[in-house]
Amino acid sequence: MRIHRYRHVLFASCALGVTASPALAQYNENEIIVTAQNRSQNVQDVPIAIDVIGDEAIEDAGVTDFQDLSRIAPALNITQDGNYTRVAVRGVGTNSNDEGQDQSVAVNIDGEYINRPNVLNLALFDIDRIEVLRGPQGTLYGRNATGGAINFITRKPGTTFGADINATYGNYDHRKLEGGVDIPIGPIGGLRLAGVYNKRDGYFFHPNRAAAGSDKVRSGTADNVGARATISLMPSDALTVDLSGEYVHNESIVGAFASYNFNAPGQGPGPDCSQNGFVDAAPLIPGGQCIPVNTDIADAFPDRSTYDGPVPQIPLNPNKQDSYAVRGKVQYDLGGATLTYLGGYRRTDQDTDLALPRYTFYEFANTVETQSHELRVNGTAGALTYQGGVFYYREQLSNLRGLYSPFIGPNGSFLNTFTRDTDSKSYAGFGQVELALSDTFTVVGGLRYTIDRRDGVFGNYGFRFNTPPVAPEGPPPSIIPQKQDNEQLTWLAGVNYQPNIDTLIYAKVSTGYKSGGFDSVGPYDPETNTAYEGGVKLNLGPTGEHVLNAAGFYYDYTDLQTAVLLNPGIGQQVFNAGAATIWGFEVEGNFKLSPLDTFTASFNYLNAEYDELFASYAIFDTVNPNNNGLPDLDPGPDLVQPNLAGNTLPQSPKFTITLGYDHVFELGNAGTLTASAYSRFKSEYFTTIFNYRSGEQEAYTQTDLSLKYQPLSEVWSIQAFVRNLEDEQPLSYANFVSAGPDDNFDFTFQAPRTYGVRVGVEF
Repeated sequence: MRIHRYRHVLFASCALGVTASPALAQYNENEIIVTAQNRSQNVQDVPIAIDVIGDEAIEDAGVTDFQDLSRIAPALNITQDGNYTRVAVRGVGTNSNDEGQDQSVAVNIDGEYINRPNVLNLALFDIDRIEVLRGPQGTLYGRNATGGAINFITRKPGTTFGADINATYGNYDHRKLEGGVDIPIGPIGGLRLAGVYNKRDGYFFHPNRAAAGSDKVRSGTADNVGARATISLMPSDALTVDLSGEYVHNESIVGAFASYNFNAPGQGPGPDCSQNGFVDAAPLIPGGQCIPVNTDIADAFPDRSTYDGPVPQIPLNPNKQDSYAVRGKVQYDLGGATLTYLGGYRRTDQDTDLALPRYTFYEFANTVETQSHELRVNGTAGALTYQGGVFYYREQLSNLRGLYSPFIGPNGSFLNTFTRDTDSKSYAGFGQVELALSDTFTVVGGLRYTIDRRDGVFGNYGFRFNTPPVAPEGPPPSIIPQKQDNEQLTWLAGVNYQPNIDTLIYAKVSTGYKSGGFDSVGPYDPETNTAYEGGVKLNLGPTGEHVLNAAGFYYDYTDLQTAVLLNPGIGQQVFNAGAATIWGFEVEGNFKLSPLDTFTASFNYLNAEYDELFASYAIFDTVNPNNNGLPDLDPGPDLVQPNLAGNTLPQSPKFTITLGYDHVFELGNAGTLTASAYSRFKSEYFTTIFNYRSGEQEAYTQTDLSLKYQPLSEVWSIQAFVRNLEDEQPLSYANFVSAGPDDNFDFTFQAPRTYGVRVGVEF
């Protein structure tokens, strides 16, 4: 049976599921217990800017996949590029799907590290809480946590029988069923069986396909199922064991691209790049190397739910994924210290035929196998709190993909077909100590040394003329062995001051590191981040019922890994492009106005700018249509790369503001009725490093409303909800793509307004 421990709301609306706060029975109801530093702490005592979302809040918000997190954790900026999910925190993220590149935000499920952006697409279910840590977490979370970390903690079984089930029905024929049952295993533990079924029609309708009689006229569907079995045992007072096995199947059609064709009459740059917002990127080079700096084509898609999708000759097939995982956690109390082992293994198989406007990206094989192991010890010795450990991670990828056009040759042709096999290993040792110099003053220090070893074999079959959409036979004619080895020391130094139990003032300097990798051309170096942060956490009111937190930060980012598609024949390339400075501040508050009224608000300011960014342009060449890239602006012998210094980092809105309000109507013996409203505002931001006008998302506001009834017994509840009341659909992806003779600006959009009813039962 689930213990009700999500009584208090932090920085958002509980009923709308923005941020809820768990308070375990042995603590007072204003405490939120998190494990962000690998031990149980009140979140107000943790010197990290952190959002915590509890299980009831997650259910009320209808979170089923990674993209839904942007509704409940506004500091996250989550975008979708086909079947690949990208996440950024405070402007720090990864803009590449490259097999040899890692993420900038560490994602963990019960300690299992998730690195691939396609694996992030899988369904989330039966989650106890989510912790979003902002800022580099290089000491405890290691490589690829330069932007922050996201921890998903699944629900564990209790020692008494219990069950819960939630059923949702909404527009787009959305049907979701999620539930779990706890089965006791004597006095020493229990077994929990949980599952989810989620199915929905597509958000996006494509009239060109309907007019042609296509059998698939909608994209952006949902169709996934998942199951998990978790066993928790405490065979002795000193030993606890958690083991879980999980399977998730996804068969969703990702949102199709809306495409603006610059080669259509009247829509191009003209012979000298002077028309329709184009400029000549390299006036010294004869001809026209045109880039769409000032094109403004948003009006071409006034209805972001209805637009022409891929031409009917392109199949609109589902993204099929099967993911299997096993995880384990073993803790042993040594007396004064705790020894902990965390381990996980996951295999994900993907079969995707990604529909582009006039091409299909066929995926003949895509397998990801990962394993992670961590052994650590933590404890206290007088005024010293310490932890230390070792970490091992291995990731093996095997891919075979090809870009196919049905319009070249009688049977169509492949512009390229790639194999991408990589084997990555990471070893690390880490330690962190906190020394209490007095009752109020603590100093903190941490070190982590990481060794990364990455090997790969990249093959290229080249252009395959008059070839139907089948996998090639035999080895590729071109094979490039790849290798990248890195070693890095990351560190943390900080001070904490607690003049009383309701106040924490902290300051720290920390470093982050994202490992280097390789693309189809060769290797690139790691990127690093040095972050300076200070903050204050306050509990206000007679019982600490009000919360007010603030933080300011400054990042010095170097050797940023930047991805650019210059030549479709060899694929995307990644460059160490330069440096960036990121700074900002955040203020968040949760105020209990009365026993029945809660008000929440947050204000985030972010300034994220490239100090130096050497890149290459994708171009519309008015002389040679098959020339798609411009790495050099000067026809002379010296290399003069485009420098995008002064541009804003992608997914970096300057202002993010949220407001939330809950009111509970007491209905006597009939129960309670909770009305909730939550609104979030994001100012304009760009979707790519180039800051093209057509890739700028304008400022928008989205509001969620809900009304939830519960009887006094709280055994069941019914909730009516509407999400995104304004029906705003921000850009999820927008990029200028030049491939062969095609020059397009492609877009995908986020979800429209949704509404429905959810019924929950728990006993």
